[in-house]
Amino acid sequence: MSSPPLPPSPGQPPPSQTGQVVGLAFAGAFGYWVVNVVVGLAVLRLESAAGIGVGAAFLALGALGGGVVLVLRRKPWALGLGLGLMIGWASASIVSAGFCTGLNPDLYS
Repeated sequence: MSSPPLPPSPGQPPPSQTGQVVGLAFAGAFGYWVVNVVVGLAVLRLESAAGIGVGAAFLALGALGGGVVLVLRRKPWALGLGLGLMIGWASASIVSAGFCTGLNPDLYS
């Protein structure tokens, strides 16, 4: 049997949690893409400019607002998920030229 890890001694820096932050950033970005697909299918089913606007606002507020709130919590898990949400929104906007996030003005015409 192995013994439990020892707590850090005073004056010693805490162990690095970079791996946890990076892993949760990938999970947050993947989670955003899943939500983006679900909202995108719902918006396409509605077939209205107002529905596209509401979907775009929901995605932006959820990803950017939720991401900022999580980053401000300053916990490793929250930092990773918050960054992942914002990275997911930005990557979806760049890859789809704004179609998947409602940024493209051609969607509203």
